[in-house]
Amino acid sequence: MSDRQCTVLLYSDDPQVRDRMRLAVGTRPAPDLEVEFVDASTYQEVIRLVDDYEIHLLLLDGEASPGGGLGIARQIKDDRDDAPPTCLVIARAADRWLAAYAEVDATLVHPLDPVTTGTTVAELLRTHAPA
Repeated sequence: MSDRQCTVLLYSDDPQVRDRMRLAVGTRPAPDLEVEFVDASTYQEVIRLVDDYEIHLLLLDGEASPGGGLGIARQIKDDRDDAPPTCLVIARAADRWLAAYAEVDATLVHPLDPVTTGTTVAELLRTHAPA
């Protein structure tokens, strides 16, 4: 079986949060998946990267400021018919209802568990990313 190469966009205004996301996913969240990361620290960067590159998954920080991942997720889903799958990292499990409103495909809770994060990312990439 050949490896699927996928691009994951990491969004947070905090570079340390993006680093924690990157470490939790890893470059191989599953044996058949290889991940390349692109980083964005602002809403404008997210939109530019989604417009200019083939992004297979958005991993968004729901606690980012001033543009939170929740609002970005909803905006992209509203504006694009071909929106990539979205995973929102939230601070409280109770905020999953907000993530459902934003139409995200999955949620993860800070602090990120590498096993859960890798499994979730791999599932989203296998289900939604083109082969």
